[in-house]
Amino acid sequence: MSRNHPEHSYPPGMSATFGYLLRLVMQPLLLLLVGALLIFLLGVAQRTGWITPGELGGVATSATAADVEYICPMFCVPPQNEPGRCAVCGMELVPATSGDQDSDGRSIQIDPAARRVANIRTVPVREGPASRRIRAVGQLRYDEGALATISSYVDGRIERMYADFTGMRVDPHDPLALVYSPPLYSAQVELLQTQRLVNGAGGNPAASRIQASQERLYAASRQKLIELGMTEAQVAQLEQSGEASSRLKLYSPIRGTVIERLAVEGQYVSTGEPIYQVADLSQVWLMLDLFPEDASAVRYGQRVEAEVQSLPGRRFVGRVAFIDPMVNSRTRTVGVRVVLANEDGLLRIGDFARARVAVEVLPAGAAAGELYDPELAGKWISPRHPHVIEEQPGDCRVCGVELVSASRYGFAEEPIEPPRVMSVPRDAVLKAGEHSLVYVEVEAGRFEIRPVVLGPTLDDRIVILDGIEAGEQVAVSGNFLIDSQMQLSGNPSLIDPTRASASGGEAEGPLKLETGEMQRIAGETGQQLERLYHAYVAIAATLAEDQPVPAEQGRALYETAERLISMTELDASARSRIERIAESSRDLDRVSLREARVDFKPISRAVLQLAARTRAADAENAFIHFYCPMVPGGEGDWLQTSEPLANPYWGSEMLRCGVAANQLSPAGVTSLEEADEDCCGTVPDDASPVEAPDDEDCCGTAPDDAPPVEVPDDEDCCGTVPADAPPSP
Repeated sequence: MSRNHPEHSYPPGMSATFGYLLRLVMQPLLLLLVGALLIFLLGVAQRTGWITPGELGGVATSATAADVEYICPMFCVPPQNEPGRCAVCGMELVPATSGDQDSDGRSIQIDPAARRVANIRTVPVREGPASRRIRAVGQLRYDEGALATISSYVDGRIERMYADFTGMRVDPHDPLALVYSPPLYSAQVELLQTQRLVNGAGGNPAASRIQASQERLYAASRQKLIELGMTEAQVAQLEQSGEASSRLKLYSPIRGTVIERLAVEGQYVSTGEPIYQVADLSQVWLMLDLFPEDASAVRYGQRVEAEVQSLPGRRFVGRVAFIDPMVNSRTRTVGVRVVLANEDGLLRIGDFARARVAVEVLPAGAAAGELYDPELAGKWISPRHPHVIEEQPGDCRVCGVELVSASRYGFAEEPIEPPRVMSVPRDAVLKAGEHSLVYVEVEAGRFEIRPVVLGPTLDDRIVILDGIEAGEQVAVSGNFLIDSQMQLSGNPSLIDPTRASASGGEAEGPLKLETGEMQRIAGETGQQLERLYHAYVAIAATLAEDQPVPAEQGRALYETAERLISMTELDASARSRIERIAESSRDLDRVSLREARVDFKPISRAVLQLAARTRAADAENAFIHFYCPMVPGGEGDWLQTSEPLANPYWGSEMLRCGVAANQLSPAGVTSLEEADEDCCGTVPDDASPVEAPDDEDCCGTAPDDAPPVEVPDDEDCCGTVPADAPPSP
């Protein structure tokens, strides 16, 4: 029985092997092409909305599930209907808030499920005493008050140097060098001769006058030897022995260490030429550089702990002896000197040390009060040497200055209650540039944004000077997610927290001015007052031109305000406002344009309040009060003498942004009619039409002979007029 195999036929010239290879390649290639086509069609379906991610997973999305959206914390992708991870940054998607309908412009409601997923945790604001440690690195130096230079009192030659190497320790009255000096020998001979004359005169009454003269000569010769470097003991020995010597021994005046040897044996020296420099190392100086804000919290006599680099783990205690009243212009730091005891000689000059000073944290606006230090309570301290502390009053053992009570430097005699401040964990504070904020849970699930004023950082906590109250719950975890929900809801957030005002999110609007009786000031005070207003208007025009304040304008405003402060014709409220103007304009001509615009805010508000109530008796011109709601942080008020509006806070960037709020005439404040327009200002009903300059970028221009037209109420800026609209009378 034979098997019949089908015979394969191939095109001419093609072998069986080539056909086999063709089938082997074509089949996988066709499969790949079909797969690529399916993926392409699937992508097109997703982009056109035919297929959603939920349908791809085989799970149908219900109508209720579609109400919950999941967002990326970094806003990389649009909101999704199902949880997962962001396709761009890989972060886990979190549920959006349960609805913006509950938002009040400052807070947002987060349901319990979203809160658990976002891992939002809160802790209460802690109130209590707090202290911070100022840390600084300094270098050990010689105590300048314990340095002594041994110089030659006479011309001569050094025959011998007893302290023959640097670093040798000496005690008081130890010999340091032997100097040969002929002038010294002559002075000794002179003393011996006058001594013999005095002794030989005896008690002869006839020679009393001569004897008195010889005694004066003897006293002068003796004093001359003292001034030439001989000690009282050396002079007494000379008088006893009666033998002059041309050699003089120089003795050490203090206990210390020879830190510099400035001569050698056999060297000739002149009068006053230094030979040795000796330092008392029983105490040394630690020189610190502190930031100005830290130096302002340190006081004279305050305790300082230091750890030297070469002696790790060993602590040395000293006290602040001097705080430099000047700030170093190069390093922007303040020098602080600390006196450290060094009886054991362990501290080496030039070594580095890390210092720590504990200071109390004060509430906002509080002045530094008394500090309790058990070592200084009820004690007496030297005003020049803080390490000299005595139980009873007396004189300083170092300098002889009278001791003063330690309470003079702010040290309490009895334990006192330290000031209390509020603090939160560092994770609770969100920072962006100059802005800082926290999220407070005002009720269950509702988080409110709170701009805060930060104090110093205490390890893992931050002191809050203003913005929150003790006991309030602040978010310490998940607060970035809360902030993202605030952004989605259009509420104030970390991007622009200035939109959150302390009054509960209400629009600030123009500054409310007093409309009482105008105070008219005559004489020099009134003239200075009008000069103040015109100096202010000139600065506003300069800022509107995007120019920094020139020196002459800044000085004119500041000096005029300083003169007005002392004038008694002004009442207390007017002088208070002028003081604010002077304080804010002190450095107005020495800062950048951006900083000048920030400093211009309090100046403007004070000038507005002043001009609304106080003018010169002969003043005739009126001011226009403009307001711009787009100024960062609010308070976008300013005065001009005339139109058109020129915004000093934005300059050319938004020169015409603002509205006219009030007219301030010498008779009082007149409120201008406000419309629904958010730009270009408003015009009273009875105002006559004015010609707009050709370069106006808002409101357009009109021909000279064009009649005024009525603007529809629903127009958002200047409006448009239909072509067939008749002109208004």
